[in-house]
Amino acid sequence: MTAFEQYLAALRGKKAAVLGIGVSNTPLLRLLVSAGARVTACDKKDEAQLGGLASELRALGVSLYTGPDYLSGLEQSGADIVFRTPGMRPDVPQLCAARERGAEVTSEMEVFFSVCPCPIIAVTGSDGKTTTTTLIAEMLRAEGRRVWLGGNIGTPLLDRTGSMEPGDVCVLELSSFQLMSMRQSPHIAVVTNVAPNHLDVHRDMAEYVDAKRNIFRYQGPDDILVLNMDNEITRGFAGESAAQVRGFSRLGRVQHGVQLENGRVVYDGCGLFAKTDIRLPGEHNVENYMAACAAVYGLVRPENMKLVAQRFEGVEHRLERVRAIGGAVWYNDSIASSPTRAIAGLHCFEGPVVLIAGGYDKHIPFDELGCEICKRVDTLILCGATAEKIEQAVRNAPQAQKPRILTVQRLEDAVSKAFELARAGDTVLFSPACASFDQFPNFMKRGERFKELVRALPER
Repeated sequence: MTAFEQYLAALRGKKAAVLGIGVSNTPLLRLLVSAGARVTACDKKDEAQLGGLASELRALGVSLYTGPDYLSGLEQSGADIVFRTPGMRPDVPQLCAARERGAEVTSEMEVFFSVCPCPIIAVTGSDGKTTTTTLIAEMLRAEGRRVWLGGNIGTPLLDRTGSMEPGDVCVLELSSFQLMSMRQSPHIAVVTNVAPNHLDVHRDMAEYVDAKRNIFRYQGPDDILVLNMDNEITRGFAGESAAQVRGFSRLGRVQHGVQLENGRVVYDGCGLFAKTDIRLPGEHNVENYMAACAAVYGLVRPENMKLVAQRFEGVEHRLERVRAIGGAVWYNDSIASSPTRAIAGLHCFEGPVVLIAGGYDKHIPFDELGCEICKRVDTLILCGATAEKIEQAVRNAPQAQKPRILTVQRLEDAVSKAFELARAGDTVLFSPACASFDQFPNFMKRGERFKELVRALPER
């Protein structure tokens, strides 16, 4: 009997509570029911918002607690095991009370780590996680490996564990929320960078950084840690790790790992491919490739790394070219939910830029973004909850040259205004620098709406 089968067998007859009926927890609910657990599901959305899913879960025998008081269902369930949604802090009072009465508090990802039958490569960071995770998976597939890609990238894997074999490789993207309570680390861990992010949920920057440490905190000397040596915080992790450290750097700061030499990406002097082989725009994507190469070196031959560099065209919502209208090219960079990510996007373009930005406030300062906007943006169109803060950062920037600034209420208005103002040779960049939650459930829905609006614009 595999570890996964043993885990499922141990669930029979137990009371299980799942907090949050989202992307990662919906397959978990079905799995718990199939294992014979007595299941309670709690979500702050009401049953009308859950739609047909609520009816499906009730038909499976799941007890539902929804709406503003949804966490009251946790106490009433008397759960033996509690699965928290990644976005919920592990120290909310209801979870602390559950632990005090003897319940096990865990998450879908924590359980997956304990039962996964194959090696795990995991990626975290403030920016570049999804692209780096996807590149690692693509390189392994080019080598002929069977790969399971998931985690924060949008695909839960616990319910698929029964189909995995020891010779497979699991490649995960992990957020700081998933890592906060992790007590296991992957065989190969990658930290792309660390910069201020998610300070609306984390108490402070120190807690955010400490959550990232969990990706390597439990590694041993046979494991591998890949770090960005151009980032001050991640560079400092090297001295804290028990694993074998591989670095990557565009600036030549690597003693062991991947860097640029004479226009080529190299690993300890071994040429992998030319920088010009990379199809994705921007220096940040060069870093993503270097991180991926450092992670898979020894598992993937250089010719297959090069093959991916030459063929891979990117992940949706990441500097995604939508269309050209009247000589102006429109890009969807909805993934840019932080100032550092938006800055990386701005660095990819020469010539006049019309920037659409703004969104939910994660309490991250916009000072650096304000400076970059003054250097690189001709017209700034702001919408969302942070519009005033971003405008103030631009006006406070030391640069004398300021862009034209317009503020609108909705994304629809921003696209309409950009269409009115954009001219041949302009780049229209939707790079919000903020999360989406003021108007959209996630960055994917936001990006999809942006593309719908742009595709509906008339030709000129």
